[in-house]
Amino acid sequence: MRRMKAVISYDGTNFSGYQAQPGKRTVQSEIEKVLTAMHKGEQVRIFASGRTDARVHATGQVIHFDTPLSIPSENYKIALNAQLPGDVRILEMEEVSPDFHARFSAKGKRYRYKWNCEEVQSPFKRHYTVETKGRKPDVGKMAKGAEYMIGTHDFTSFCAASTPVEDKVRTIYSLKFEWHDQELHMVIEGNGFLYNMVRIIAGTLWEVGIGKREPESIKDILESKNREMAGTTAPPHGLYLEKVFYE
Repeated sequence: MRRMKAVISYDGTNFSGYQAQPGKRTVQSEIEKVLTAMHKGEQVRIFASGRTDARVHATGQVIHFDTPLSIPSENYKIALNAQLPGDVRILEMEEVSPDFHARFSAKGKRYRYKWNCEEVQSPFKRHYTVETKGRKPDVGKMAKGAEYMIGTHDFTSFCAASTPVEDKVRTIYSLKFEWHDQELHMVIEGNGFLYNMVRIIAGTLWEVGIGKREPESIKDILESKNREMAGTTAPPHGLYLEKVFYE
């Protein structure tokens, strides 16, 4: 058996998330369907660096799977892309060591969140950026609030209350903001992220930017370990899984 690693990109608009769910269209199920056909009906399971929710996008998700086929990596990529729907693409494909695991070998991730601050939002951006109806936040205050999140903290306040994992300590390496014309992007890197963590951080820092809360409140929110203290969960369609880091 060969272990194949692939970097994939997908438009999350018409998916019920990454992970396979009965009766739902998901990224995992679409890829596994094509792989199973290529393996003459034998089920092939793929493993990802992590799951993404409905309408969340990815430009650098990583998966792996095992195969007995001797197809060269580049040909494998071409064959998959020829059969996959247009909203999923294999960007890179390579054979890796049998001990590589897309999830457990990952050392960190980068996410990007996008707000569109145009007064009139283009209809072509409605699925890919979050409309602010022309409102532009104070990015200086957002950046000041973000400083409190850099480093290692218990992020209980910044994850969904239903998050099943007990250890909610994570390390944020960087959290910055960028203007791309009328779009404001939040770019965050860390060693791992809890369920809805990036979207809750985005929603809370947006509230800082529009004056709903002070930058210094982030410190108190972290220390409270109480989800109700943080801001709203930002909409899913502004979020992109951009890169997964490995050694």
